[in-house]
Amino acid sequence: MPLRPLNSKLKTRLRRCLSLLLTPLLVIGLLLIAPEPSQAARGGRIGGGSFRAPSMPRSSGGGFNRGYGGGYGGGYRRGGGMGFPFIIPIFGFGGGGLFGLLILMAIVGVLVNAVRGGGGGSNYLGSGNGGAISQRAPGPVTLSQVQIGLLATAKDLQDDLRQLAASSDTSSSSGLQRVLQDTSLALLRQPELWVYANVEVGSVPFSSSEATFNRLSMTERSKLKAELTTNVGGQRLTETAAQETSGDADATSEFIAVTLLVASRNGIKLSGADTGEQLRETLRVLGSISSTDLMALEVIWQPDGKGDVLSAEELVTAYPQLSHL
Repeated sequence: MPLRPLNSKLKTRLRRCLSLLLTPLLVIGLLLIAPEPSQAARGGRIGGGSFRAPSMPRSSGGGFNRGYGGGYGGGYRRGGGMGFPFIIPIFGFGGGGLFGLLILMAIVGVLVNAVRGGGGGSNYLGSGNGGAISQRAPGPVTLSQVQIGLLATAKDLQDDLRQLAASSDTSSSSGLQRVLQDTSLALLRQPELWVYANVEVGSVPFSSSEATFNRLSMTERSKLKAELTTNVGGQRLTETAAQETSGDADATSEFIAVTLLVASRNGIKLSGADTGEQLRETLRVLGSISSTDLMALEVIWQPDGKGDVLSAEELVTAYPQLSHL
């Protein structure tokens, strides 16, 4: 009989020790992959989205119908858990960026589940008349990151992206889908200018998808000295300010870097970027994601300022995951 309270005390102490170890591990991990701004050039950004889960179907017994979380600023939390059941990188090139972040979060998720006894929290909510209604968490979210380094003679690409920023509705899913499709098409039309590329895809729980997406976005944005052309969530940069500073990069510029960061509800299979043909197929698949599956999008490019330069050395330093095609 006295063994049971003793075991309970040992388990409690063990969980507390794991909790104390978890925090410094997470901090150290984030420091190791923390973005270091290269400040190579000024750039542009188009994005938006909503990490809102679909509403639960109405139950005939209790009449329960509600949604989860919401928007760029919200998130989904389940029962008493932290929502890190798994994180599975599908594939990655270069060992950094999205791939590195998913690996870190996977380790943290395992430790969190260990501390909380392998889960925690009820999967059911009571209905109005005493019945039980199953509360199923939304499925995992697929995050895709595609980075391309093009020769700076691709001046038309800068014009296309600025026009997209000026005309797109980034406050709606259909508008974001148009941005993704048109950006993919703009890149597909200049394959002779592709020099470097990197493709990474990973799957994360819905509960951690927004935080992961936001961190990846911050990592890429930190590589810009400033954002001249922006259209995010329906808010555009003041036109007069953009016109004074944005424009084609100087002739001495060597490269243009474009990053596409996509969050989708369903899994997608990308071909990678080992060859030009694989990159071409990757862009086709990415551009065909439907508006109903597209949850969030970021298109970030540099340079975008008049006279800004992005040399080969700066490109490789800012985007170490890039591989030569």
